[in-house]
Amino acid sequence: MKKTFITLVLTAFTASAAFGAGIFDNLVYNLRFGYSVGGTAPMGMPATIRSLDSYKLEPNFSLGLGIYKPLSDKWGLTTGLHLENKGMNIDATVKNYHMAIVRGGQRLEGQFTGHNASEVEMWMLTLPLQATYALNSNLHLKLGPYLSYVRSHSFRGYAYDGYLRVGDPTGAKVELGSDEGSRGTYDFSDDMRSWQLGMMLGAEWYFHKQWGAFADVSWGFTGIFRKHFDTIEQTLYPIYGTIGVSYKIK
Repeated sequence: MKKTFITLVLTAFTASAAFGAGIFDNLVYNLRFGYSVGGTAPMGMPATIRSLDSYKLEPNFSLGLGIYKPLSDKWGLTTGLHLENKGMNIDATVKNYHMAIVRGGQRLEGQFTGHNASEVEMWMLTLPLQATYALNSNLHLKLGPYLSYVRSHSFRGYAYDGYLRVGDPTGAKVELGSDEGSRGTYDFSDDMRSWQLGMMLGAEWYFHKQWGAFADVSWGFTGIFRKHFDTIEQTLYPIYGTIGVSYKIK
């Protein structure tokens, strides 16, 4: 991931130089404030997840500095640095879902059928590097990779109103209730990645000389957990959409 970060930065400088322009000439800066909606999800809904019963909005705010470098009348590069909070709070119905829980001080792992509530939170610094195409002087389209350093993260939840088959689907059956003493809890925060890589697609429209609005969609290529984490059977990817306002400061 550190090598990828260095590659992104070097690519930005190399691209600018290739067009015969000074790297720091004609830069446009803007402040960005946005709100994100999304979650961490597998690629496609697996059969073990039967339904998504609830989704609660989280305070997923972002604050960033955007830097735009024009390379021609139509093309340019966009980069910057964003402070982001990405999280979700969901409740799902699952069947034969592989997971590990703690109940009564005992760790149990196996196939769970019932309800599963999860809460995820990630604070990160994100560096995007996007090719930018100007449809006109006020509307820009952007596409390119991003790299995020996740400064703090948590993945916690509990399984309730169901049962866990220890080991495999024919193992010992452990009933789980809905109150704190009878349900099973889990905390996989220590197994989460500190670096994330993905792709970001967006558009920015300036409706005033200095004020604009933007919309971005980001899709992580790397799961939120480390490579060898297999307690949750599917790889979970961060997928978020962000809308917000921008203010041109130069």
